[in-house]
Amino acid sequence: MSRAPKPRSRPPSARRGSGTGAGTDSGLLSPVWAGTPVEAITSDEAWLAAMTEFEAALAAAQARMGAVPGSTAEALRAVWADPGLDPVELARVGREAANPVVHFVRRLTERVAERDAEAARHVHAGSTSQDVLDSAAMLIATRTLVLLRDDLARIRLALARLAGEHRSTLAVARTLTQHAVPTTFGARAAGWLTLVCDAHDRVDALVRAGLPVSMGGAAGTLAGYHDHLVAAGVPGDHPELRLADLVADELGLARPMGPWHAVRTPVVDLAAVLGFVGGALGKFAADVLVLARTEIGEVAEPAAVGRGQSSAMPQKRNPVLSTLVVTAARQLPVYALVLGQSMVAEDERSSGAWHAEWQPLRECLRLAGGAGHTAAELAEGLTVSAARARANLALTGSGPVSERLSVALMPELGRQRAKDAVARAVRATEKGVPAAEALRDALKEAGLVDGRSACLDSLDELLDPERYLGAAGRLVDRATARAGSATSPLDPSEGLETTHDDQ
Repeated sequence: MSRAPKPRSRPPSARRGSGTGAGTDSGLLSPVWAGTPVEAITSDEAWLAAMTEFEAALAAAQARMGAVPGSTAEALRAVWADPGLDPVELARVGREAANPVVHFVRRLTERVAERDAEAARHVHAGSTSQDVLDSAAMLIATRTLVLLRDDLARIRLALARLAGEHRSTLAVARTLTQHAVPTTFGARAAGWLTLVCDAHDRVDALVRAGLPVSMGGAAGTLAGYHDHLVAAGVPGDHPELRLADLVADELGLARPMGPWHAVRTPVVDLAAVLGFVGGALGKFAADVLVLARTEIGEVAEPAAVGRGQSSAMPQKRNPVLSTLVVTAARQLPVYALVLGQSMVAEDERSSGAWHAEWQPLRECLRLAGGAGHTAAELAEGLTVSAARARANLALTGSGPVSERLSVALMPELGRQRAKDAVARAVRATEKGVPAAEALRDALKEAGLVDGRSACLDSLDELLDPERYLGAAGRLVDRATARAGSATSPLDPSEGLETTHDDQ
């Protein structure tokens, strides 16, 4: 009788019990943000600190209105500096309430009580879990957006310099993967620059407008806040509205028009901007990946010790910066989609829609922040090979200027016959036939006597790719001028040349 196979030994992590041995979210499987500045400001510890910051701001605002002792905010701020809360414990106990705030408030109150028993009585007065978590999310998002705005400003400046330096660097444009018409590397960089400027402007607008504090109370009426203030003798018909403004001011967040527990405009706006940033940086990085291919070689990423190594092939220098940016760009729309779907929230507070936002929102912040930091290094260190760009343009002979030849022949042959004649001539040049001879033969076949055409008199000019660049130079000028007019830390005069003679 055959014996059953012996079970394989499991690694130590797999043998742990369900309640022990939790690991750390270190970014092991997300190198996009691991080790970048956004890592620290979106960590579990940062989230707990932001939640504590909200509680301290709430107590400070209530103290200003005479509703709680000033010592409450002081004790909370002391705990905020060293919360001593275990995120793993809070995560696990948080399952009992489907959110981490309930147990967080309990543990936070205990920490305050260790310092000031009277102050502990006033922690979280009138508030609710969603106010705490949403406000903390807006704090973390604001800090991430500021980081991202600075990185986009760096990219903006770097790409403006790149576009200006290569305003006249001849290259070939590619459409549907194939050679199309002549262009310049500067024009290509101007396209990247335009997207980055668009992204920078959107992030900047969001930062300037401000993300709102969340103050709604149990069901969006602020009733708990109201009763707490009235019981403390605070005068006025609706002191809770003033309280919301004071808390916003304490935190440096925007004053909300009203509670937004189930009105998720701030989150959806944030998701839209972060998704756009990912797409803008992703386009830049995707082009770099193509242009850095061995057989193309028009660009190279900045080198660093150990960067781009392969575990198997010692000769490799992989374009890892671009790879990381594209990785983020491919993930961001999916997370942003979840945030958009969370608008469909039933009642005054939802059962699931709000909860579904938390991790996708953090991943959006991490991915956009990591991509911005990485793309800044890529843009600032990207090198361009003008020689390879020109050599690649020459690979298809007169093909890139065939559109121009067709236009020149249209008066004599008509649109379709001109296009067919040029196509035959191009195919001949690809086999080594000189361009003039190939075109003359094609014109004979098209019915012109002896292949004579007025365009042959200016053939050298028609075949010169540098004379078929359209408005490429002026478009570069426009893009770099816009980049230099940013209201960010950019210096409009630094490294930007925006006036050139036409080609």
